[in-house]
Amino acid sequence: MTREAFAEEEKEKAEELAPIQEMVRACIQCGTCTGSCPNAYAMDITPRAMWRRVLAGDLEGVFDSRTFVLCSACYTCTLRCPRGLPLTEAVFALKQMAARRGGDRHRASTLFYKAFMKSVEKHGRVQETEFMLRYFVSMKNPLLPFEFAPLGMKFLSKGILSPGIPIKGNPRLAKLFRKASELEDAK
Repeated sequence: MTREAFAEEEKEKAEELAPIQEMVRACIQCGTCTGSCPNAYAMDITPRAMWRRVLAGDLEGVFDSRTFVLCSACYTCTLRCPRGLPLTEAVFALKQMAARRGGDRHRASTLFYKAFMKSVEKHGRVQETEFMLRYFVSMKNPLLPFEFAPLGMKFLSKGILSPGIPIKGNPRLAKLFRKASELEDAK
């Protein structure tokens, strides 16, 4: 790669990251987001460290971590942030950026999200068996369902998971999904 091409690529990354940096620019590194996050125990870097990397422009450091992928969008960090920063919205933006960039690193989480949303769009709620079937098919790994079989059997035996007939979706919900798709396409 030539020096000019590298410089252009770095400029594009900086421009893509700038709106997210603006969302968290006022971060005082207090750690409230980390202390509030129910998934922090499973993250390889803390949310606070992730925001520091975002502010420093270390996009690769953010994308090499599992932190933003493990965000469950509970909004606890956003609600407790003493600066009132839109942290959950910033995580969504990071997830969208990772999906646009592609690559194998975040492929599984992107396909999981898409399968989940497709099920909600179709039925008005997640229909677990169809959702997991969509996910397994999209992963194109015939052995993957066997990894989840013991958990699925446990859920079935406890009545947590139902192989029942899916419910039909709500037409008003279809309008909502169309509008969300239009807004995503406009970005």
